[in-house]
Amino acid sequence: MTGGPKQSYILPMQKGGAVYIMTNKYNTVLYTGVTANLWRRVFEHKERLDPKCFTFKYNIDKLVYFESFHSIEEAIAREKQIKGGSRKKKEMLIN
Repeated sequence: MTGGPKQSYILPMQKGGAVYIMTNKYNTVLYTGVTANLWRRVFEHKERLDPKCFTFKYNIDKLVYFESFHSIEEAIAREKQIKGGSRKKKEMLIN
């Protein structure tokens, strides 16, 4: 047995993601987004940190739907699918 350090191989970690839908107090506006950290992103929306953001302008601060994925790529694909659908389809997901 040799006394040198063992070589370790680090595999790249696949980062998960989430797609989410948020709305405002009166449920009049729906916002669909994607993120690698859902809870941080919802916090950012609720705290209204970016005055240039769509969610700031429309007072969107209520999470009403989310889906989790093993990879951010899957989440992005699902976000595109949801955004391409009608409001009625988004409401059906939420309900």
